[in-house]
Amino acid sequence: MEFSLTTPALLFPAISLLMLAYTNRFIVISQLIRNLYQQHQQTPSRFMRLQIEHLRTRVRLIRAMQAWGAIAFILCTVSMLLNLLEFDPAAIYCFGGSLVALLISLFISLFEIVISGYAIRIQLQGLDRPRGEVKGFDEA
Repeated sequence: MEFSLTTPALLFPAISLLMLAYTNRFIVISQLIRNLYQQHQQTPSRFMRLQIEHLRTRVRLIRAMQAWGAIAFILCTVSMLLNLLEFDPAAIYCFGGSLVALLISLFISLFEIVISGYAIRIQLQGLDRPRGEVKGFDEA
């Protein structure tokens, strides 16, 4: 197998777009937490507090996704540098590490997507019941 400079270069746009998507998710969820926190300060509610805790978990997952994405980007860059310096075995291992880091980031992303779907289902339960009767959540 020949390992050229273009092999790791193919990952650059993909990793960049993923990092942008992760950052956008982080910004949106952070803003939502701020808004819910302000509402919770005015009218405390157990339901709202649980939503904030759930969003906090998602923010932690997004930070992990960003960290593993950054590691993938760094390893991909190092792989290209090592390839330029003609350290081909090391370049291949760095590229492999980059792929592994990217996979970890994507698996964390998949988990975050699953729990965000769960949160939406909980939120929509309130549409089926009168105010204050959401299953499992009592007003404080």
